[in-house]
Amino acid sequence: MSRVRLRPVIAAWNRFWFEPTATSTLALVRIALGVVVIAWTLSLAGDLFPFFGRYGVQPSPPRPPGSWGMLALSDGDLALGALYASLLVAATALTIGFHTRVAAVIVFVCLVSFERRSPYVFNAGDHLLRILTFYLMLAPAGAALSIDRWRARRPMWEFPARAPWALRLMQLQLSFVYVGAVWAKVRGTTWNDGTAISYALRLTDLERFPVPGFVTQLPISTLLTYSALGIELCLGILVWNRRLRPWVLLLGVLLHLGIDWSIRVGFFSLAVFVMYLAFIPPDRASAGIVSARDRVLAAASRYGSRIPRGVESEAPTRR
Repeated sequence: MSRVRLRPVIAAWNRFWFEPTATSTLALVRIALGVVVIAWTLSLAGDLFPFFGRYGVQPSPPRPPGSWGMLALSDGDLALGALYASLLVAATALTIGFHTRVAAVIVFVCLVSFERRSPYVFNAGDHLLRILTFYLMLAPAGAALSIDRWRARRPMWEFPARAPWALRLMQLQLSFVYVGAVWAKVRGTTWNDGTAISYALRLTDLERFPVPGFVTQLPISTLLTYSALGIELCLGILVWNRRLRPWVLLLGVLLHLGIDWSIRVGFFSLAVFVMYLAFIPPDRASAGIVSARDRVLAAASRYGSRIPRGVESEAPTRR
């Protein structure tokens, strides 16, 4: 009797984790994450040696038990430069899907190595990029929209079905981030009394663009504080409701755009937006990708039709 009752639960479990779905959503996540990691890597260029070099702000890396990183083997300038170049090349390869799994592994190792070398210069957004790269490392991320697929002589605009369990981990990570953030905030004081946003907007060393003074005053700051808590809680829970998901994610986008406008939070919002992409249904992702391709081809065709006759034949003779 108990086995009969458990069958629907087991079937739902298997559908959630293992029922093959189109890899179009995973391809979008891979491309977006690769672009963000490239931007993250380029942002380190000016501070590479001051932050991670032997004569920088932290001459020797901390070595807690169980920690590891490539710079633990050698922290010289040559090794640091090689690690930086490896990360940039691997992130580019990940974006275009060239030897995708190997590229994801290299990106993950490089991110861990930088974060272990000088952990105090990073924030939650940097750690989130590392976690997402780990999930992508386990996924068939090169199955669609990749150089790997082109090299295998398979149609570029097809999205083979694969088990989505790695993508599900990214989706669950989003819920863990928001629910965990709400839990941590309500255990404090400023989020309970409604003053947290007021304090945050007056941190001048983190200010990106100034906000009007009345925003940091009561009752506006209180309303913003409780609204932020409510949106984060909705994102952590209601994002799993298909009907409410678009509206909840829209609120999340507005929330993070507001945060980034007023406070410098690094790459946290961009990493979160990558996780938002993981919730795009595969059929809509596939249709959107094909539609975008058709629009680009149509625009290119219209542009080509405007070239005066004879230009193509004359151009090669002009030297």
